[in-house]
Amino acid sequence: MTVIDVRGLSKRYGQFTAVDDITFSVHPGEVFGFLGPNGVGKTSTIRILTGLSRATEGSCRVFGEEMSPDNRRIRGRIGVVFEEPNLYARLSGWENLQFFATLYGAERRKITDLMEEFQLAETGKKPVANYSKGMKQRLLICRALLSDPDLLVLDEPTSGLDLASVELIRSRIQSFAKVGKTVFMSTHSLEEADELCGRVAFLNHGKIITEGDPAALKLRYGQEYVQFDLIPIVPLAAFWDGIGALQPLKIEQEGRVVSVLVDLTGETLGRDVDRLRRVGRILRVHSQEASLREVFKSVLDAD
Repeated sequence: MTVIDVRGLSKRYGQFTAVDDITFSVHPGEVFGFLGPNGVGKTSTIRILTGLSRATEGSCRVFGEEMSPDNRRIRGRIGVVFEEPNLYARLSGWENLQFFATLYGAERRKITDLMEEFQLAETGKKPVANYSKGMKQRLLICRALLSDPDLLVLDEPTSGLDLASVELIRSRIQSFAKVGKTVFMSTHSLEEADELCGRVAFLNHGKIITEGDPAALKLRYGQEYVQFDLIPIVPLAAFWDGIGALQPLKIEQEGRVVSVLVDLTGETLGRDVDRLRRVGRILRVHSQEASLREVFKSVLDAD
């Protein structure tokens, strides 16, 4: 059984279509990335998925049941973290969690364990108003985990956070999925999606424009490169003329070392290597696969 099954989903606000006839599914134990720039329908989809809003058209089934604001049983199996830190600022971190633990029926020990796991134990008695953005986000994830959910829905979980908070949150996402639970996350960070997600969907103008495994998408839409790091062995004018003749994708220089990026799949790769060896001493050669950022640019340009 799929955890999330969306079919022909649309959401309109007056004449504006935020979500336009999208279809996708998410399976148990999967980390699914919902990617795209601001204003393309990610948050509107999440609001429908978590029962905070109704779809205009189509179906959104979670754990086999149609999701709606009235479906409290399914909503109780979902932990949600929105981008905005909707916490009680005058209460301490501990008091925030205690309030929601009472609603969820969670034990006091659960709060202690989560505060320690997310490195908030020492600041737990301080008002949330004094917390950094990273601390607030970690507290929000603690709150989402209090009910021991089967599905974790995250809206930009690491946006604008310090490196320590980012690493802690990403590690927790991975451990959550490893025990067979499911994560649905939107993110601006394509590097984060590449690291965490087993599948991703790219959105633009409310539509899903491509979907799949990140590695497969990079092979389908991306361009593989090979990078040569070398030192000139001929006069600089001749060296740069030789480099320019390759029509490289990118050139970078650090000290005496020049890095040249060329298309790994190009028919002239062998001749390019010979040209480089005539003008420079090659120190290192390594291949690079396309990034999700390049995939997204490619599919946006084609949309």
